[in-house]
Amino acid sequence: MSETPGKQQNTAAFYGQAVASFAVAMAATAVGIYQLSADAWVRGFLAIAVLYLVTSSFTLAKVIRDRQEGAPPAPAYAPFEKR
Repeated sequence: MSETPGKQQNTAAFYGQAVASFAVAMAATAVGIYQLSADAWVRGFLAIAVLYLVTSSFTLAKVIRDRQEGAPPAPAYAPFEKR
């Protein structure tokens, strides 16, 4: 019996939870930077650093996903098969 793996789809609830979690994290970080008792240039630097971190994280996730989707499937384990 062989199973062909299909493309796994996320549920709407999982997608919604991921979006909500991202929004809460970004909002909390923005409020924290805004409330920080530092000069405006320090808060601006931190805001730009957070935005750069977010965009580079999305890029890294896309690169990893593209590499995994393009990789050939791993060979099945057959311990008694002659090579």
